[in-house]
Amino acid sequence: MGDEINKLKVISSLLWKFMERSGTQGIQFIVQIILARLLAPEQFGIIALVMVFINIAQVFVQSGFNTALIQKKDADELDFSSVFYLSLFVAILLYVLIYFAAPYIADFYRDPILVSILRVLGFTLFFGVFNSIQNAYIARNMLFKKLFYCSIGATLISGAAGIIAAYTGYGVWALVIQQLLSQLSITIIMWFTVKWRPKPVISFKSVKVLFSFGWKILISSLLETIYVDLRTLIIGKIYSASTLGYYNRGQQFPSVIVSNINGSINSVMLPTLSVHQDDKNMVREIMRRAIVSSSFLIFPMMIGMAVVAEPLIKIVLTDKWLPAVPFLQIFCITYSFMPIQSANLQAINAMGRSDIYLIISIIKRVYGLIILLISIQFGVYAIAIGQALTAVLSSFLNAYPNKKLLDYSYKDQWIDIMPSVLVSMIMGSIIYLFKFLGLGAWETLILQVGSGIIIYVALSKILKLESFSYLVSTIKKLIDTTLGEQNRPV
Repeated sequence: MGDEINKLKVISSLLWKFMERSGTQGIQFIVQIILARLLAPEQFGIIALVMVFINIAQVFVQSGFNTALIQKKDADELDFSSVFYLSLFVAILLYVLIYFAAPYIADFYRDPILVSILRVLGFTLFFGVFNSIQNAYIARNMLFKKLFYCSIGATLISGAAGIIAAYTGYGVWALVIQQLLSQLSITIIMWFTVKWRPKPVISFKSVKVLFSFGWKILISSLLETIYVDLRTLIIGKIYSASTLGYYNRGQQFPSVIVSNINGSINSVMLPTLSVHQDDKNMVREIMRRAIVSSSFLIFPMMIGMAVVAEPLIKIVLTDKWLPAVPFLQIFCITYSFMPIQSANLQAINAMGRSDIYLIISIIKRVYGLIILLISIQFGVYAIAIGQALTAVLSSFLNAYPNKKLLDYSYKDQWIDIMPSVLVSMIMGSIIYLFKFLGLGAWETLILQVGSGIIIYVALSKILKLESFSYLVSTIKKLIDTTLGEQNRPV
């Protein structure tokens, strides 16, 4: 597989993965906007609370072994099938646990409807078993084009069903239907699209080998999920469901953008780095390119979104969601540090150092929990600010091991991305002044967004930013190659 992954294949895979994520999340974003207009903030808060427990259970089903299958150089059918049956067994146990724990969770949050919602959404664990293995197969074989069509189809089906249910008065169950159909649809579509099928074989030896790497990733993911969702649990208990709805809606906007760009790069980055894991210089160069490219795209978007937050919420979600504005601005800061965080962790995983990955995760959770416990005393906005502070500290901690592993320090990484940061800040400062022109929400938003894009691109070109030149040349090469293949005689 190593010789087959050339530069063009990596770029092509990255493009398809980016299209898949941007397409699905773009559709989901539009669906969520429509649903936010039809439903109340407290109904979104209820689903956010339920999804905490589902997400924690999904970690046991999808994390660890999935990454191990991608990372292992010689993973075969026996490995894939063994992981599938083990994950299915775990999913059954977890669903039983959720089923019987649901009444106690509902009593704790004093909301009886949580019982039935938890039990229904618990079925997504079984779909997650199939999706996890199929996604590992896709990543190993760089079949992101197929994933694009599967994800788009599933998102359209579930989105349409959710909107219809909300419009016809199903309330919070419209969100349940959308979540359930999303997982069910992609499972069915991928079953007919992806060639992998579980074989009636299982090897405990294969499981043991994969577990030696995967358990550390699983524990790390579990700590990450619990830690991130702990805020949702606390806000849901201490404050109202509406406040939780505002908090999560403010997080959604930057999350969609960053997870789309960053997730696309990381999905291709791990299998690519794993192939070159014995070449330190190559790993460093791939990692550097990922950080520089993603930062060039993400920083201006986050700074720009923080500036236009108020007119954006007014227009997109209506005035009833205006309390989400401060959360949106805080989370823009939080997600700005995501590229440098995740690229460092992907490099550590690709080199087989899941032990370091686990240690980092534990340390981050310790100081993150301390910050959370302190911030709780000062209100819900302090909780969000504490999350931003944790992101800043985590960006340093994630990068620290790579100073020794790859000779690529945190200082070097910031030197590489600083041009994008400075240009983004200049752009944000200029478009911020437009709010004092006294224009309406629509006019202000259009003027700020349009001017922001022009200013950022113009400054990047004038200052000859490396990342700008690289992205332009890459896009040109990809277009030329694609046109060449289309014109080639059969």
